[in-house]
Amino acid sequence: MTARSLLLAAALLLAVPATALAQAREDTIAVPVLRADVTVQSDIVRVGDMIENAGTAAQIAIYRAPDLGTTGSLPTAQVIAALQTHKVIGVDTRDIKTVSVTRLARTIASKEIESRVAQALEHRKGLGDAANLSLTFDREVADLRLEASNSGAMQAALVRYEPRNGRFDITFEIESEVSSARARLRFTGVAIETADVAVLTRNVERGEVLKSADVVNERRPKPEIVGDVAARGQAVGMQMRKPLRAGQVLKLADLGKPDLVQRDDGVTLIYETAGLYLTMRGKALDSGSEGDTVSVLNLQSKRAVSGVVIGRGQVAIAVAAPRLPVATEATSTTGATETAAPVSVAATTNTQTSPKAE
Repeated sequence: MTARSLLLAAALLLAVPATALAQAREDTIAVPVLRADVTVQSDIVRVGDMIENAGTAAQIAIYRAPDLGTTGSLPTAQVIAALQTHKVIGVDTRDIKTVSVTRLARTIASKEIESRVAQALEHRKGLGDAANLSLTFDREVADLRLEASNSGAMQAALVRYEPRNGRFDITFEIESEVSSARARLRFTGVAIETADVAVLTRNVERGEVLKSADVVNERRPKPEIVGDVAARGQAVGMQMRKPLRAGQVLKLADLGKPDLVQRDDGVTLIYETAGLYLTMRGKALDSGSEGDTVSVLNLQSKRAVSGVVIGRGQVAIAVAAPRLPVATEATSTTGATETAAPVSVAATTNTQTSPKAE
C-alpha cells in the first residue's frame, strides 16, 4: 500500500463518527446472556426469549411453552445444550442453575362468567333483573384462561332462552389484539328468577311472637311464591296467626300485631279525664293488641267495662265528662224569666184596678 493510500484510509477513519465506532465495537463484542426468568405469550419458546443478544437466531423455536397461566423450569445445562444444537454458543449463564418460564394468560373468574350470563338474560322473555336470577350450569363453571392477546370484552353473540323450562344457551366472543380470530365461549344451563323472602328457622305455634333469630332472608324461586310474602323486617316482632314449620315462607296473612293483653290475665285499668287520673286492678275478659277494644272486669266493683288496649297489660277506660248546659238552653231560660215578669206585673195591675170598677 502506498503512502497516499495510507493517508486516505486514515482520513476516512477520522471521518467516521465516534458513536458509530462505539456501536460497531459493541456489536462485535456482544455476548449472548442467559435470562433467569422468561415470560412468553404464545405456545412456543424461542431462542430470543431465553437469551439476550440472540442475533439472527432469536426467532428459532426450541421449546413448547407451559400451559396458559402456568410456570415451568428448566435446568441451565439442558437449555445450553438446546441452544448449541442451533449454533448458539458462548452463552454467559451468570451462574444461573435453572430457568423459569411463565406463559402469560388472561384469566376470567367463574364469578365474572356467571355475572355475564345473568346480564345477557336480564329482562329476556319475562325474566327480571340480573341480580334476581339463579343460574345452574350444565357443567361446573371454573376460572377460564385465555391467550393474553384476547383482551377484549365478553360480547354475547348468541342468546337463547326458553321460558317453559328455563333453559339457556349463550355464546360469547372475545376479540384478539394480534389476529382477527375471536375466542368463543359457550355456556348452557337453567335460569330461574328468585325473590327475597322471610323464612322461619324453627317450628312456631299460633300466638308466638317472632324474634330476630326466628326469621332469616332467603332467595326462593319466584314461581313457588304465592300470595303476599313478608320481608324479614315486617315479620320480626309480629305474632303468628297459625302454626308453621321451619323453612316455610312467611306471608303477611300469617302475621298479626302481638297481643298486649291476654284473656284472663291481670291488667291495669286507667281512668283519665281532666284533672283526674285513677288506676285500679282488673281482669281481661278478651285478648287484644294495641288499639283493640276489649272487655275487662273491674275487680273492685265486679262490673265488666270496655276499654282500649294502650300498652302491655294496660287498658284505658273512657270516662264520660259531666255534661254542661249549652248556650241555647241558657238563653231560653233567661227569656222565660224575662217574659214572666211583665205577666206578673200585669196581674198585679189587674188586681188593683178591679175595686175601682166597683
